[in-house]
Amino acid sequence: MASTALLLIDFQNDYFEGGKWSLVGSNEAVENAARLLAAFRAKGVPVVHVRHEFETEEAPFFVPGSAGAQIEERVAPVTGEAVVLKHFANSFRDTNLKAVLDELNVDTLVVVGAMSHMCIDAGVRAAADLGYEVTVAQDACASRDQEANGIRVPAQQVHAAFMAALGFAYARIADTDVLLSELA
Repeated sequence: MASTALLLIDFQNDYFEGGKWSLVGSNEAVENAARLLAAFRAKGVPVVHVRHEFETEEAPFFVPGSAGAQIEERVAPVTGEAVVLKHFANSFRDTNLKAVLDELNVDTLVVVGAMSHMCIDAGVRAAADLGYEVTVAQDACASRDQEANGIRVPAQQVHAAFMAALGFAYARIADTDVLLSELA
């Protein structure tokens, strides 16, 4: 193994209480992500942040230049940590993420962030397709209720379904405490 990196995807203000697109469990998820972030920093393991902005002012959330599009302070980047700006669900699409990971000689990712059913799903699948070994800290990810054909699906079930799907063929799914014990 060359190197592991912690990849934090879209922990941005609009996903929290008072934001334009608040998620169920976002506070718990970011607290677990912050624990992982502190441990990775303490071990000197590379950290990469991904931040989403839509390309139009009419976006439902993550409006360009808005406070809602900024990274939540509990997992804010520090000097020397890469921040990748994206405009699509897939963190690799039309970004420099792969180049950043290549420069860090990374072949293994631990992924946290939001939303489980969109950007986590898209980013993890892309990472696996590009050959990265991926682990998702499932309790450091958040989602929201969804609706299909008039059926409301609670966020907890949305999250569980996407973690199950990713765990089948794309990633190892683990809890923060397990990952922290492995890092120690």
